[in-house]
Amino acid sequence: MDQATHGSSLASDPDHDAPVLVLIPTFNDWDALAEVLPRLDAALASQGMVADILVVDDASVVDASPALVRAPFRALRRLEILTLRRNLGHQRAIAIGLAYAQDRLNHEAVVVMDGDGEDDPNDVPRLLERLHSERGQKIVFAERTRRSETFIFRLFYRLYKLIHYALIGQRVRVGNFSAIPRRRLNSLVVVAELWNHYAAATFRSRQPFCTIPTRRAKRLRGRSSMNFVGLVTHGLSAISVYGDIVGVRLLALSVVLALLSLTGIIAVVVVRFATHWAIPGWATLAAGLSLILLTHAIMMAFVFSFVILGSRHNLTFLPSRDYGIFVGGVRTFPQDDRAAIRATASGTGFTPSGGANDNA
Repeated sequence: MDQATHGSSLASDPDHDAPVLVLIPTFNDWDALAEVLPRLDAALASQGMVADILVVDDASVVDASPALVRAPFRALRRLEILTLRRNLGHQRAIAIGLAYAQDRLNHEAVVVMDGDGEDDPNDVPRLLERLHSERGQKIVFAERTRRSETFIFRLFYRLYKLIHYALIGQRVRVGNFSAIPRRRLNSLVVVAELWNHYAAATFRSRQPFCTIPTRRAKRLRGRSSMNFVGLVTHGLSAISVYGDIVGVRLLALSVVLALLSLTGIIAVVVVRFATHWAIPGWATLAAGLSLILLTHAIMMAFVFSFVILGSRHNLTFLPSRDYGIFVGGVRTFPQDDRAAIRATASGTGFTPSGGANDNA
């Protein structure tokens, strides 16, 4: 799609009545999503706003999407379901949804939110109001001031935040819940790190952003499919976006360890041969341990150096270019035509090279 056709009204002076796109990734979470949409519709309608919905179906096992359009909506105009060929995980589903929205749709703003109810639909108008006040210049994130998870989850989350800050030097403040103006979307889809983690890629690519305080709500239906392994993987995905920074910090740590080990060896030699403080047998043990530590530090330094250099030359996944590979089909449910809903409910078809089905 020619970027000149996207327009720039939001960038200069956002139109409050213009429809926005709400992007919701989901995996087997249709029951919760069926409750989120009416709440989102009510929240938007109360503020005189309208929106289209893009659900990224992350290769769900069961398709219950027709249940999403049983009730008439006032503010939601159209529901579009983008089905992926395979399960990719929450972050990569978001990346594909953003790339699809930038390539095929012409909304001036995109709201990213979860479909399980933990991102409160009542906060969506607040995000859009802040986006409007910023004149489309910044991405607006929902910064959670209070979480609703269990004590164990909060404990491990705090540990993750400490590790994240130690390795990267930045605090974890936000999740996926956000509003993105068109001009920032055009920039994000060419950020390769978006494939691993949306929020981290936003910060890494130095996109201008601001936040509004929110409180994380509770899941509406079912149980989360995220387990401990998934949470660790999610955290590592965020850290991997800063792979070169992490590598440089660990390289510096390796150099410090090497210098300390070398200093220890020198100190052992001086004490052993220049003083009478030595205890029989201790010099060999201390020198041996210091030498082992020095060897490991040097090896770590070499490894991190090659990792940093290698990461700068690898061919990476570029969302705007490669997202179509994973798209299995597109279905559209227009709210003003129930016959069209029945006609398109089984329709799919997506051409990676640039041709989605015409029902979109």
